[in-house]
Amino acid sequence: MNPETRAAAEEALNYTFQNEALLEQALTHASVSDGRLESNERLEFLGDAVLGLISCELIYRKFPEQLEGDMTKIKSVVVSRRTCARIARDLGLEPLLSLGKGMRHHTQLPSSLAACVFEAVIAAVYMDGGYERTREVLKPMLEPHIDRADRSGHQQNFKSVLQQHAQQNMDATPTYRVLDEQGPDHAKCFKVAVDLGSRRFPESWGQSKKQAEQQAALNALRELGIVEQDEDGEIRVVVTEESA
Repeated sequence: MNPETRAAAEEALNYTFQNEALLEQALTHASVSDGRLESNERLEFLGDAVLGLISCELIYRKFPEQLEGDMTKIKSVVVSRRTCARIARDLGLEPLLSLGKGMRHHTQLPSSLAACVFEAVIAAVYMDGGYERTREVLKPMLEPHIDRADRSGHQQNFKSVLQQHAQQNMDATPTYRVLDEQGPDHAKCFKVAVDLGSRRFPESWGQSKKQAEQQAALNALRELGIVEQDEDGEIRVVVTEESA
């Protein structure tokens, strides 16, 4: 393994590997390995479970008064592909991943690949150092995202926030309308708007109906003054069904 790559990875993780082969495998994509068993796919599988367990423990201990449903919402954000990819990029793991020639032209890895390398590296730490050491590595990475998900009041489920507010404060239920579809069957985009009572809110495009509906719900929440965006781009609920 390239000494510079190892040093960069260990500095990013604040962890020194005893078994360098684990780190090397975690940073080896299937496109460049001799076979999929030699790639990071198996470590990714394990890392997903380790990440989920440690996230659940941190959330459980941090919020002793929260019910299972509320903890589940926070966990879903913390272990999401989006969050994992963001952590991988913040740590600088993307340029350390060994890729086949056909994938090297990307200036930035797709979120799915960035998330996978993070999960694989976490599994490598777990196999090398055990649970407690992995928890020490992950805690400072995950806690800001746990706190942010809790503060946001929406956990990225804008449809749920809009529905609760509409039903409890407006005696109405949002209806989502597909206004347009574009692209081939395997890569369609959808244009969706949300109707609430007699009012239609600004439409939004998404790469799936679910994504477009979530964005359309966010548009409605913004128009209703229920959410705001801070200087860091984070969205939080400022009016809830309890305070409206």
